Amino acid sequence: MAASCAQLCLLCRRLLCSTTVANTWRYSTQLRHCATVTGLPTKILNGSPVIWGNHTTAQARQRWKQQVFCSSYFSTTHVATEAKELSRADVATIRDAAPVTESQISLDLDAAAELSALEEISNEEAVSISVPSAMPPASTSLRDYVDQSETISKLVQLGVQLWKLDERPNVGSMLLRLNFSTDVAPRLLFLKDIGVEDSRFGYIISHNPFILTESLENLHARVNYLKSKKFSAETVASMVSRAPYLLNFSVKRLDNRLGFYQQQLGLSASNVRNIAARLPRLLCCSLEPVKENLKVCGIELGFKENEIQHIVTTIPKVLTANKRKLTQTFDFLHNTMKVPHHLITKFPQVLNTKYLRIRERHLFLEYLGKAQYDPSQPNYIALDRLASLPDETFCTELALATLEDFYLFQKTL
Repeated sequence: MAASCAQLCLLCRRLLCSTTVANTWRYSTQLRHCATVTGLPTKILNGSPVIWGNHTTAQARQRWKQQVFCSSYFSTTHVATEAKELSRADVATIRDAAPVTESQISLDLDAAAELSALEEISNEEAVSISVPSAMPPASTSLRDYVDQSETISKLVQLGVQLWKLDERPNVGSMLLRLNFSTDVAPRLLFLKDIGVEDSRFGYIISHNPFILTESLENLHARVNYLKSKKFSAETVASMVSRAPYLLNFSVKRLDNRLGFYQQQLGLSASNVRNIAARLPRLLCCSLEPVKENLKVCGIELGFKENEIQHIVTTIPKVLTANKRKLTQTFDFLHNTMKVPHHLITKFPQVLNTKYLRIRERHLFLEYLGKAQYDPSQPNYIALDRLASLPDETFCTELALATLEDFYLFQKTL
């Protein structure tokens, strides 16, 4: 039916070239539009609309009345004056060009209704339904794009943890805009060239996806700067692997960070390199906690400047440790265990040990009468062994007790 109507329209445009015929053609088109709205097909014979179909039902009669009302305006203003000028030969030509049978234009009200979503279909019809796979328009998780985005799929294969990226705003849309071949692959090759192991790619991108948007020129400049400060290639690769944000900092900022530690701590360049190599996140983290901890060590804890230098060069994590935990551990060592400053400075790793671990072991030794931390006294127990030995070794070598006794004592605390 649709094909016949299309042929009829094309033929009418060729035949009705005069103004009068064109107006009649526009009228017939508008009339067919009204018939489409009401659901009843029409046919024009000698300029008069003819409604085909069964009008026995009340619904059909109502639709017929709507069509008559819709077409009344056109029939009164155009058909009465202009349809007479249309020759019978032209109408016959139109009628013969697109013959319409009754079977084609018969009105079936049940067929016109849309299919119900609950209607059962056959297995063949279900298999024939094809749903095009498209990228989800919006999602709260990158995992929904793994099958559609090559970049996200390759990042998953590299070991990137998508749940960490989902927690960060705008990172997902940034990654979806990247092309793996032109944007991601060159950065991965750069990391490989400077010595980063393939197994660390996932960790680096999971913590710092913005490295994929850094220009290669800037990345090379920052690596060259670190090497100019006498960091070896292996050290640079290790620093980048453990501090993913390191290469996001400009050369000027990296230089300022190294200068800050050298001036604040009064250390030599080699000691600063040693600290940065062992704890590279010192070059990336905020300087406020570092300044606060230096004040705590000097003012609240009472360490001298040379003692702070020794502690920092031995245990750089003291600079970024939690202030409350640091003071709590020192208070127990100095005020409860009666350990002087110079012994804590000699074994600074106790400041980086969990407070509960030191407390339980000291109380157990005190219960056994073996809590002796003065090197000049017999049965001396070094602080480094107290803090670092595993439980079984601590019991057999220091406490001279069984592991079960230590576990039973812990339950009494």
